[in-house]
Amino acid sequence: MDCTKINNEHILKWLKENLSEERYIHTLGTAECAKELATKYNLDQDKAYLAGLLHDCAKCFTTEKLLEIIKNNLEVEESEMLNYKTLHAPVSAYIAEKEFNINDKEILSAIRWHTLGKINMTDFEKIIFIADKIEPKTRDKEHSEKVRVLLDEENGLNKALLKLYKSTLKSLVKRDLKICLLTVEIYNHLEDIVNM
Repeated sequence: MDCTKINNEHILKWLKENLSEERYIHTLGTAECAKELATKYNLDQDKAYLAGLLHDCAKCFTTEKLLEIIKNNLEVEESEMLNYKTLHAPVSAYIAEKEFNINDKEILSAIRWHTLGKINMTDFEKIIFIADKIEPKTRDKEHSEKVRVLLDEENGLNKALLKLYKSTLKSLVKRDLKICLLTVEIYNHLEDIVNM
């Protein structure tokens, strides 16, 4: 897919109409951060920007609408359904494909897994996951800076991911939310990779 032929203006207009103002600002920040990380890791900048733009396109859908789209169109593991806050990820990938004709598997997978992640993510999937958590427009700058420092180290992508998973687990426990077993598996996997 030639990302230069994708009509970003159409996407931006749609996002403006379907996201809250804060989520729209976050989306722009994620797209810019994803492009920056793509440059750092010699990945396709246009694809990264596009994945960043669309990663949360279904975020402001009602839980009922998300569940309806999942039920009628998608295969989602039961364990993924534990936390309604992550349901937008598979639906966002679906909307990217159906609404905007994105057929690039790498972009769709990065959008699909930007909340929970998965074992053995590609570098492209990792940068979208990370960009979502550290973009400078709406994310905590102090926390983001600690993650950015890790990106400059050897094995930096995995170290940054591990730090983000630690933060996520702490946050879920603090808010008394259920934890998907996949999240625990990924955390353990990253511990093995980083601390070999």
